[in-house]
Amino acid sequence: MRTEPKPTRLDRVFARLDREPERPAHISVPKMSRHRIVLLGATLAFYGAIVWAVVITSWLVRLDWQVMFFRPYQQWAEIHAFVDYYVVLGQRGPTAVMVAAWLGWRSWRQHTLRPLLALGVSLLLLNVTVGAAKIGMGRLGPHYATNVGSNEMWMGGDIFPSGHTANAVVTWGILAYMASTPRARRWLSALSAVTSLGVGLSTVYLGTHWLSDVLLGWAAGLLILLALPWFEPLIARSETLIFDLRDRWRERRAGMVPAPTALPVETPVLLKPRHTPADDEVAARESAHATRSPLPPVHLGPCPHTARSERAPATPVGSRRPPHAERVTRGTAPTAGPVTGG
Repeated sequence: MRTEPKPTRLDRVFARLDREPERPAHISVPKMSRHRIVLLGATLAFYGAIVWAVVITSWLVRLDWQVMFFRPYQQWAEIHAFVDYYVVLGQRGPTAVMVAAWLGWRSWRQHTLRPLLALGVSLLLLNVTVGAAKIGMGRLGPHYATNVGSNEMWMGGDIFPSGHTANAVVTWGILAYMASTPRARRWLSALSAVTSLGVGLSTVYLGTHWLSDVLLGWAAGLLILLALPWFEPLIARSETLIFDLRDRWRERRAGMVPAPTALPVETPVLLKPRHTPADDEVAARESAHATRSPLPPVHLGPCPHTARSERAPATPVGSRRPPHAERVTRGTAPTAGPVTGG
């Protein structure tokens, strides 16, 4: 008895993917709603409050120094190895590659470039805003602090806000932003928030960032995600332009393929015969013959048909040879001549 092989879990996953539509009829695109605008304004106010608290060397700066002197990496040394690996979730290169691979697969399945373009726009905004803030405020990190209790601002550093935290918020939050259902978007938003905050606390544990750096980095990344719907028209126009360029390139490539042509046939070169005076005479004779008036037609009268034997010979009877004295005509007996001799 022949039985069918039992499908594995991987086979069931691929079967489920094959049942999904090639391109969704309605792709959910977040819009700049009133709720999002309120969150954007609150986050922007929180961003400004953190910067102001650090600039005036408030209680937040004193808390930064207390955490630094506490040295968490010495208090909980047993988790140091785990934190070294966990903090990689906030590095730009590895996270961008992983998230781009997932969004690239979604772009291929849905036949749209929106996921990859949204990731590119968010990373570009992250580099511009966070990079400008780092260079503009120039704060030194805990390992390079010089004056105890100072805010270490405008000292040529590049630590404020935390790039690891902001990058974690954007790269993992873009997955929630691209979710297809509101429920998935809520769950992924909470997961990305916890992951990014954990990455920021890992930098505080390792002593590479102040606590205020992490709070400002978390707010900087959230601002980018909240403002991303404003760039959706730009993303749509970029996608249309890329597809148009692709179609033109395909048409140009198809037009550049040469059609099969037959091999050229060499025509023989005829040599012109040499002109001689005899040719002139022949040409004059042919022209005179052509200009000669044609003879009138001859009309023969009716006459009785005669046999061939009754027709008159065309030549006289006898031989056409000239007469000779000693020659005897055919049909006559030779005459005896005198015999001479003795």
